[in-house]
Amino acid sequence: MATETSAPLPSGLPEATVEILASLAQHRVLTTEQVREIHLPDNHPRWAQQVLGRLHRAGLVAFTRPPHSGQRLWFATERGVRLAREAHALEGNLRPLQAAEVAGQLQAHTLAVNEVGIAFLRAARERGDECGSLAWRHEVAHPLSRGRGRRRRTLFADAVLTYLREEDGRLALEQRFLELDRATLTVDRLVAELARYAELHRAKGPGSEAIWKERYPRFPKVHCVLAGASRPALERRRSSTLALLRSHPQLAGARGPRISICLLEELRARGPFAPIFRELRDPGRAVDWLGGGESEGDK
Repeated sequence: MATETSAPLPSGLPEATVEILASLAQHRVLTTEQVREIHLPDNHPRWAQQVLGRLHRAGLVAFTRPPHSGQRLWFATERGVRLAREAHALEGNLRPLQAAEVAGQLQAHTLAVNEVGIAFLRAARERGDECGSLAWRHEVAHPLSRGRGRRRRTLFADAVLTYLREEDGRLALEQRFLELDRATLTVDRLVAELARYAELHRAKGPGSEAIWKERYPRFPKVHCVLAGASRPALERRRSSTLALLRSHPQLAGARGPRISICLLEELRARGPFAPIFRELRDPGRAVDWLGGGESEGDK
């Protein structure tokens, strides 16, 4: 769908310019391959490099190379963010990043979160569903209380994903909290982070109405995606995390949040509709992201 723009694009730029700038602004940092996956999936990787090179020469994007890495990490410049905003392709007051921020400690985490979003985007393309280039938002704040100042407590989801699919002739809106763990936290710290979603689930506003209902028609499921270690280590981490979550006092009872865990490696390779998730409520059964069970052919 074409984006209406109130400011003309510099001459000689590709049609996808505004969409690419919006992605870079919203997703903070993307590799060349991630830009290709999102916006130019049917083109040769070389074409993505050429497109980004043209945007770079126009002053709309910049790149940095992390130490010991040959890949370029792309981000939108102040001019690029402004152009995307003037084209009404961005929501909120997103600020442009600096090269030092892009190459900092959080870039690996941000890139991995974007890999999760791309896995869902790829699945939507294959199935004819809707999950576009801006379908996931990073660091989404959710109040846990209505206090002010130091009394106000907030949960920041690594990302919130929105996915629209058709089921039995009807549209189904799926929203998910995404948490990306790169094995940098101890398991008990990871468990504590995930258990905070139970706090959000119970948080009440005026009139004892759940605060989350101001934003979501139903409480989104939580998908925790593991990366940053060997597969055996991540499988042990998944089992340990689920075991500790099952005994966590915040998660006692059947009415709490739905939490599931998968490995980023499997999500990339098989996609979210494969039985790669283990749910807190039934960790012995492999399910897809919608909770569908493993079929005989998948065992």
